[in-house]
Parts: sequence; C-alpha cells; structure tokens
Amino acid sequence: MEHGKQIYEGKAKILYETSNPDELLVYYKDDATAGNGAKKGTIVDKGIMNNKMTAFFFDLLAKNGIKHHYISMPSDREMIVQKLQIVPLEVIVRNVAAGSLAKRLGLEEGVPMKRTVLEFCYKNDELGDPMLNRYHILAMDIATESELDEIARISFEVNDILTKFLKDRGVDLIDFKLEFGRNSKGEIILADEISPDNCRFWDSKTKEKLDKDRFRRDLGGVEDAYKEMLHRLTGE
Repeated sequence: MEHGKQIYEGKAKILYETSNPDELLVYYKDDATAGNGAKKGTIVDKGIMNNKMTAFFFDLLAKNGIKHHYISMPSDREMIVQKLQIVPLEVIVRNVAAGSLAKRLGLEEGVPMKRTVLEFCYKNDELGDPMLNRYHILAMDIATESELDEIARISFEVNDILTKFLKDRGVDLIDFKLEFGRNSKGEIILADEISPDNCRFWDSKTKEKLDKDRFRRDLGGVEDAYKEMLHRLTGE
C-alpha cells in the first residue's frame, strides 16, 4: 500500500499518515530490540507474523466486546488503524512471576501470582520507561481517575479472554503489555499490538518459551517460536 508521510518510527513499527486524516498505516519491521534498545537484532519475518497475530487477537477481542484501533490489513506487513491520542502508559498484566517482576521482588520465575498484578510504566525511552503508580499518573495528569479505572477494567477483561483462549491452544499467558489511546469521542480504547514481542507465551506442557524472551536471553529458535505461535492461533 502507498505510504503517506512518516510520522513516527519506533523499535518495531513505523507509522505513516494515510489519505484519511482519522487513520494511520502501521508498518511492522523485522527489527528486534531488548533492554530498551541495548540489544539489537533481526528476527526473519517477525513483522509479518506480528502483524497477523495482532490482527487475529484484535478480531478475537472485538468479538468479545473490546474496542480497539485495528481496522484492516492491506498487506502482510501493514495494518490500518484508527488515529488515537495515545496515553503514554505501558500497562503490564502479570499472571505468573517472570522477567523483571521475578528479579525485582526475588520471586522464582514460573510461580503463579495469587492474583493478577497490574503495573504501569511511563512511556519514555529517555527515562527507561520507569514504573509509576496511580498517584504519579494522576499528579502528572497522564490520565484521569475514570480513565485509569477504564484502563484497568479493559486490561483484566483482555486477560480473561486471552488466557482462556490460549489455554485451549496449549499456551499459558504469563504476562503481557497493553497500550491505550483516546478516540475522537474521548473514549479509552485498546491500541498498539498483541504479539510475542510484548507477551510472554509458554507452552502449557513443556513450559517452552514461545516469545521474544528467546531473543532477549539468547535461547535460540526465535523465528520458530513466533511461527509456532502463529500456527497455534491461525493454523498457518
């Protein structure tokens, strides 16, 4: 698809304007980074696989009443999305101790949390995406009380939908990151992507990692893990 003006390039995606002022084109790259860009590499066809998986997950969530920014997929690597005012928060939903949570709190990786944990980080690369609590968010005017309540409600609902769905496909949803934006009516809706780049997927039986941790931790088999996740979702 023809691109309009490039308006943003992130670690994994490029955003372009389209002929419709209310829509953007997202181009998914094969670039992979870890540790806030400290480690760089390429995962062959990652952009194609993440684009397809994100479209699949957003369609699944829409069927379950979750509003999101995804509109259509003009090519394997590209997605048309609704233009939103992005809330500069990363919302992390954690079901099982893993990654930075396990390290930070001295928990053994793989131990289920007694209840689902919600964490907020400030989307700011220069600051290294520091963790925030509700009081920081309100004091910094990042979101309102009611917006935060809505973000939490949607996040827990997404967790329930995806956890049940993935369980049937032999995958445990360990944790994942969501982002949100405001539409033209000021409603909070789901944005960004849902893929092995920002979720931890473990095989339910073997506990094998089917996500970007294979790249972060030099475990090898990164492309195969992404392919396996796409296959489990779409049969492709």
